[in-house]
Amino acid sequence: MAPQMDQQQQQAMYKQAQAYLKAGEFDAAENVCTNVLEQFPHDGNFMCISAQALIRLQRFDDAQARLEKAVKLYPQFDRAYDGCGDLFMAQGKFNDAIKAFQHALKLNPQRQQTKMKLSQIFTITGNQEKADGLKESIYENDPAIKELDRAVQMEKQEKFEEAEDIYRNILLKYPDNVTAMRLWAALGTKRKFYKEAEILLGRAVKVAPDYTHAWQDLFQVYQEQDKYEESMEVAVTLRKLEPASPRPIILHAAAYASSGDHGRAIEVYDEALEIAPDNVGAMCGKGNSCRTYGLYDEAVATFRRSIETNPYHAEPYWSLANLKTFKFEEQEVEKMIELVDDERVTEEGKIQLNNALGHEFHNRKEYAKAFSYLEQCNNLRRAQEYYDPVDNEEVVDLMESIFTPEYIEKNTGFGNPDDAPIFIVGLPRSGSTLLEQILSSHSQVEGTFELRDLSRTVRTIPENRRKGIRYPSNLIDIEQSKFEELGTLYMEKTKRHRSDFQYFTDKNPNNFVHVGLLELILPNAKIIDARRHPLDSCFGSYKQLFASGQPFTYDLIELGEYYLQYRRVMDHWHKVLPGKVLDVKYEDVVDDTENQIRRILDHCGLGFEESCVNFHQTDRNVKTASSEQVRQPIYRSSVHTWRHYEEHLEDLIEVLEPLLIELPEKDRPLSLGGKVD
Repeated sequence: MAPQMDQQQQQAMYKQAQAYLKAGEFDAAENVCTNVLEQFPHDGNFMCISAQALIRLQRFDDAQARLEKAVKLYPQFDRAYDGCGDLFMAQGKFNDAIKAFQHALKLNPQRQQTKMKLSQIFTITGNQEKADGLKESIYENDPAIKELDRAVQMEKQEKFEEAEDIYRNILLKYPDNVTAMRLWAALGTKRKFYKEAEILLGRAVKVAPDYTHAWQDLFQVYQEQDKYEESMEVAVTLRKLEPASPRPIILHAAAYASSGDHGRAIEVYDEALEIAPDNVGAMCGKGNSCRTYGLYDEAVATFRRSIETNPYHAEPYWSLANLKTFKFEEQEVEKMIELVDDERVTEEGKIQLNNALGHEFHNRKEYAKAFSYLEQCNNLRRAQEYYDPVDNEEVVDLMESIFTPEYIEKNTGFGNPDDAPIFIVGLPRSGSTLLEQILSSHSQVEGTFELRDLSRTVRTIPENRRKGIRYPSNLIDIEQSKFEELGTLYMEKTKRHRSDFQYFTDKNPNNFVHVGLLELILPNAKIIDARRHPLDSCFGSYKQLFASGQPFTYDLIELGEYYLQYRRVMDHWHKVLPGKVLDVKYEDVVDDTENQIRRILDHCGLGFEESCVNFHQTDRNVKTASSEQVRQPIYRSSVHTWRHYEEHLEDLIEVLEPLLIELPEKDRPLSLGGKVD
């Protein structure tokens, strides 16, 4: 039996439960409440926090039991009725929710959040007059809320400039309104205006030093900019503000992981797990760092521990499937199939489970079943993503119209002459990790990972989207001295990822669109295009659930169209910059490894070293989905993977037909006259 808590300990536990709830650690919040309620079964505040956590976990019956007891014991407790409203709202019982919220307001007319929730329900149920009346009541107490609400509505309509104008006007009237600062910063983050978001959040935490949500947002903005030292400082600040919460410790560990120090990240994740042994976020973070660090067995054990702790948290299933060389046990597969339709699993969790099952049945060579799960995964994920194929095509149009031979000749000779970078470009799942592992096995080359520094360098070039001036249109009248500045800026940004090697790799595949700019800002950089059979490349992306980015990969038609634009822009670079880019086909590396490695090293001005052929013996962190595969000798099993799914790829084959029809018969689909060896 646990020793009896004193009042101070009880208050500390209350703060801890609240911190867990705010951080989204609902299991941890419920565990704290359960422990306290064992000793103080009549504590209404803990009953209500417990109910909130249970509602988020979709354990509605348990939440109802907590709230019914709180209402019975404390019939004048407005917070308990507010909790009942939340429960009914989550269950879609809107009439019951209205009654509960109205009773909470009768007991405490100053509950502004309750008014807002009641207004939302009136809007949902079609009673806009009552909804507007409640909003006006809220606006009377705080006029800025009305403007903030209007700005949020503008954002929902993707009227971002109008929303920014509203936030700007609010801060002119109310300079210390930290909510406006945070919302404006969130809009900037969404639009990748990280510097502006950083300024706003920095101002918010200066005005309100204990505003933990703003500190957390600032952490993410620093992470997006790879500002690791600043991220560390924010995490340390949060640890001081919330000493009882594992959340800031997890952020601290994530900062170490992002900086490449996965050994230290694992140690800090363990610190979080010491105070919150059931925290699945810390377990998943630790598992991913173990994987990157090459600690395969520990990664597997950590992911499985997360599943045991909370089987409805699906991320570790996906992480295990992403190990590529991992095989699920039969009971694990049965559990995943059961969970796919379980209402207690989040939408993101269902996406992850479908992807994991797709990989598992692919490994079992049950290809029809594998495709069914992959298709479900991608349909769900596509609904969450914003991708405009027309905009992508317009960017390629601009590249062709701006980077003409005349433009390149006019602006050649002004860049930074540093020859250290080796760019590996192309599309995801086309062998870029293999090429990076080969090159980083050379004594003069350091392998980094998919750096985001080139795109961030590009974003420093002034744009004016309201006037239609965007990249690459903003290069037309750029001063020639800027080319050297941009090259130098990229080299400065990448310093934190590399040490004292003469050369380093940057394998961000999306850099293929910047080849023309690279010729002008870093003319001596080497560029390799990692290529693969069009159907293997596209299906490999369709099969891979990316943690973020690559929104074009979740629809077969959009994938095919994107691939055509990629090939179109690469053909343009070959035309205007002959010899600049070396095309390396994955299949050629598999069939003729040593000669292809010699060809790659020659293009990079490097002497041949046997270690490059024995690349799988190189000990280094690998962050991508291929991390386990490149630690093995080269193999052929992933060549022509698409053949197993040909009957499901009709739409993709139709889009890619102009390219596929030109391939040898052995590489063509059967529908285009291909033959299987």
